[in-house]
Amino acid sequence: MRTFVRFLTRNRGFIAFMLCMVVFRSAVADWNVVPTGSMQPTIRIGDRILVDKLAYDIRLPLTHLSLRHLADPQRGDIVVLDSQAAHERLVKRVIGLPGEEVAMRGNVLYIDDHVASYTADRYIGIHDDLRDPAHYATERYGAMHHAIRLSDHRPSPVSNFGPVKIPPGQYLLLGDDRDNSMDSRYFGFFPRTEIVGRAHYVVASLDPDRHYRPRGERFGAPLD
Repeated sequence: MRTFVRFLTRNRGFIAFMLCMVVFRSAVADWNVVPTGSMQPTIRIGDRILVDKLAYDIRLPLTHLSLRHLADPQRGDIVVLDSQAAHERLVKRVIGLPGEEVAMRGNVLYIDDHVASYTADRYIGIHDDLRDPAHYATERYGAMHHAIRLSDHRPSPVSNFGPVKIPPGQYLLLGDDRDNSMDSRYFGFFPRTEIVGRAHYVVASLDPDRHYRPRGERFGAPLD
């Protein structure tokens, strides 16, 4: 016990710093490593993304308890959530808002019977295209517009779903790699309380297919 007390006394500054870092990363901002490709091409495997944890709520550190509501997720936001249904932390895009009716027909999105528009995008080219050739498009609905990836040979079994009505306090979230994303089409709607922040930028990026070589062009890249 005395040894432990001496350790605390001698390392008060370091301990205080570590506690401040834990509180900061829990309640203010954090960075997350993205290990999967469900948000390609917007977020690449190996990206480290900055997560703004004050985007929607001021939360009690180390909990999901909201002390003050600041805003609600908007369509097109890239959000980070701790999903009970998936049993892991997810990064997805907000597509459907509470009260809306959403459907998909052949990967074409319908919201309240209004169809999203699609224009062919330039071939972006990622490592996964070698084993799973794909094409790219820009999806637009209202103010939302972003790139999506669509497999050429193996469309997702959930490229058709709905229409489904989104309950109050819940959101429909999808990945930008539409044929390779476990999202609301598998797990259902995600509660507002599980959304912990919004991703704005890539902090750093390491390419796992090239011995984790830094992708310098992605450092500081905005996430649209």
